[in-house]
Amino acid sequence: MSTPTTSAARLLENAVADGIVPGGVIAHGHDPEPVAAGALAVDGPPMRPDAIFRIQSMTKLVTAVAALRLVERGELALDSPVAPWMPELAAARVVRSPGAALEDTVPADRPITLRHLLTCTSGYGMILAESPLQRAMAESSTEAGPLPPTLGAEDWLAALSALPLVGQPGEVWRYHHSFGLLGIMLARISGESTAAHLERTLFAPLGLRDTGFTVAEQERDRIPAAYAVEGDRLVEREAAGGGVHVGEPPDDLGHGELLSTASDYLRFLQGLRDGELLGAEHLEMLRSDQVPPEAKDPAAFFPGFWEASSWGFGVCVVTEGPHRGRWGWSGGAGTDFFVDPDGTLGLLLTQVEIGSRIMPLLEAYQELPAPPR
Repeated sequence: MSTPTTSAARLLENAVADGIVPGGVIAHGHDPEPVAAGALAVDGPPMRPDAIFRIQSMTKLVTAVAALRLVERGELALDSPVAPWMPELAAARVVRSPGAALEDTVPADRPITLRHLLTCTSGYGMILAESPLQRAMAESSTEAGPLPPTLGAEDWLAALSALPLVGQPGEVWRYHHSFGLLGIMLARISGESTAAHLERTLFAPLGLRDTGFTVAEQERDRIPAAYAVEGDRLVEREAAGGGVHVGEPPDDLGHGELLSTASDYLRFLQGLRDGELLGAEHLEMLRSDQVPPEAKDPAAFFPGFWEASSWGFGVCVVTEGPHRGRWGWSGGAGTDFFVDPDGTLGLLLTQVEIGSRIMPLLEAYQELPAPPR
């Protein structure tokens, strides 16, 4: 692996010096070496290059790849209905309009498929505008939030599937929940827990020793603190070395999100980029626009998202501008990765929630010049 570029290291060091983040790990290059700066927590011990971060929505790419590998082995198809493995979704109802009462529904026009899960078009997902469905998701503990889900996988699925869809499968794009469903589906197809399936089929073959839904007790000192932002203050959301991520979980976490290290996630990206994990056809589908134009509701996600980008399978794909062809995604706790058409990898891991405080850092990282090979 090559030495990290000075510009990437300096960018993170400056963000630490300015108090934007307590610490982090950054990597940039074709086969970059991660570099750490700052501390694991405010006034805490030094950040480690092998720190274990909450990668949150960067998990979506991992479960997408795991599902596509099942497709390539002939165990299911992209347009296979998910109901044989998830009968809870077999008779979905759809609210007549996004703001309608929960009882004002019509039957789903078509079954939910694997393709719908991979493209966030299942009809399940985040509801940004106040509505009866949004309130019901909050009350049932199925609303997406910054902390891990409070329900185990089976209880979460039961609560979510008891609610109607916000739109017809394949016709609306709503973020997040499709990938929780996909995680559970992986377990049901394989007959083992999602964690065991990912370990057996991806993590162990790639040598990813520190990626999983939990962290062993003896490794807890490698977990940074996680912070929310209130005004101009960082507020600790999860303590360094603490939280629900340590030790054996009380419930199955197949609908949850992973923790990983910079070196592990870079190895995963290299394997994907270099054709170790997927065939050319499915890799190209993963990193290209897969969302029907009519499903791209500007009000359903961050302002401007659809203007220069779209969604592939588990990742954002850049469709316009100087970074056209780039694909990647973020985690809400302050992590991000990208892969450029020339094979350059970018990875930035912090634990300050994504928002106005760290957006300038993320934007500057996205604009790092491609290093020489």
